[in-house]
Amino acid sequence: MERHPRRWLILVVLCLSTLVLVIDNMVLTVAVPTIAEDLNATAQDLQWVLESYMLVFAGLLLTSGSLSDKFGRRKVMIIGLALFGAASVVAMVATTPEQLILGRSLMGVGGALVMPSTLSILITVFDEAERPKAIAVWSAVAMVGLVGGPVLGGALLAKFWWGVVFLINIPIAILAIIAALILMPESKGPWRKADPVGMVLSIVGMAALVWTINELPKGGLSHTGTQISLAVTVVSLVAFAIWETRHSSPMVPLALFRDRVFTGASFSLVLLTLANGGLMLVLTQYLQFVLRYTPTEAGLAFTPLAVATLVFNAIGASLVAKTGNRAMAVFGLLVIASGFGLLATLTTSSGWGTLAGAMVLMGAGSGLAMPAAMAAMMGAVPEEHAGVGSALNDTIQQAGAALGVAILGAVLSSTFTSNMPSNAPEAARDSIGDALAVAGSTKDTGLLNATHSAFTDAMSASFLAGAAGVVAAAVLALFLMKDRKGDTKEETEVVSSPNPADDLVTSH
Repeated sequence: MERHPRRWLILVVLCLSTLVLVIDNMVLTVAVPTIAEDLNATAQDLQWVLESYMLVFAGLLLTSGSLSDKFGRRKVMIIGLALFGAASVVAMVATTPEQLILGRSLMGVGGALVMPSTLSILITVFDEAERPKAIAVWSAVAMVGLVGGPVLGGALLAKFWWGVVFLINIPIAILAIIAALILMPESKGPWRKADPVGMVLSIVGMAALVWTINELPKGGLSHTGTQISLAVTVVSLVAFAIWETRHSSPMVPLALFRDRVFTGASFSLVLLTLANGGLMLVLTQYLQFVLRYTPTEAGLAFTPLAVATLVFNAIGASLVAKTGNRAMAVFGLLVIASGFGLLATLTTSSGWGTLAGAMVLMGAGSGLAMPAAMAAMMGAVPEEHAGVGSALNDTIQQAGAALGVAILGAVLSSTFTSNMPSNAPEAARDSIGDALAVAGSTKDTGLLNATHSAFTDAMSASFLAGAAGVVAAAVLALFLMKDRKGDTKEETEVVSSPNPADDLVTSH
């Protein structure tokens, strides 16, 4: 196809749109203590401030991807940016926790409209030759927001009130909207019948899934609320899968999963984001509770990870044409696994060198693996399904990250409790935060040292679990992500659905 003359300027707009979402969520984590004090928010209020966005965002992703294919990807992205900016104003001027939760929920709607549209526009504007490079730039910007968010938040909160973390969204959203209107072409898939049942089932199922994952570590499966949300998750998602396979014009063409490249890339991304999702949770606690970093210093400590990701994103994008997506993804995943292995050696007295070296390995591996896996997955998606394919990618990563926090968090918590001395106070056995509070109030240096030691042992167990997940992802990529240039027609053609508009030939 003829390359769009403004495609690299369009990529800048897509990166801006993604950046505003990532930065906002990361900056907010730094602002939570200040918000709690100013709004007199309870722990439950703060939980809803953080989780309301995630629940709405995860629940609406598949629906918004389908809507963007149907009504226009640029249109849906602009609506999402406008809603995200307006919701940021609501959050910024909030005077009660309830108002802030409302603002965050509306931001989740806006974010769900923006995120799938950015990647779907990218894959329709860039051809297969340039797509890995474009995806590398797009994912690198997301990494910059992930690492730079807490640093920016710490700097802003040192001089301004907490509302500034939402104020910064507004000019970026306005700039992205103006640039999209001027630079970006509209694109959409062929007209398809609406699938309201599929939309409702996907919204309920995905929101319930994220809720269950978040609640599971708190009370386990013995908690009635968790049992109910798990039942809702299973029933909704199973019903969604059955409905989509029988509907003449499904919202999500599940036949995509018959393509082994799409399936291999999908499950590799789940395992990779699962491991990385828990990384931030565990390592941030180590930096602040054991090494006593401030939140801003903890954010800065992730700089080697961001720099390595940026550098190796560029290297991977330039090499992938020669090596293929599979080789690059497998190699990158094994590099990440080695980074997890090095992190597992950290102790209470480890120096900066070990931590920085591990982060460089993690960043290098992510820079090589993520764009390759995403390019393989999106390359298997027909252009008419670009929006919902992008939404599937986002949903997979969202679910993987949430599972990572839950699973690695559970490993960390259980191992910490089992490694604490038997004579430690009961109040100090559940988490490092509680243990440090008890040690501080009793001035018990022995308990303090035991707490640090138990936590680093538990952290090592979590990182080894993360390494196992990434190695499993590498194995899946090796056996399933066969590069298309070596495929036969039979291997690359997905069985078409009864509706001719739904033919999913992925060898393009």
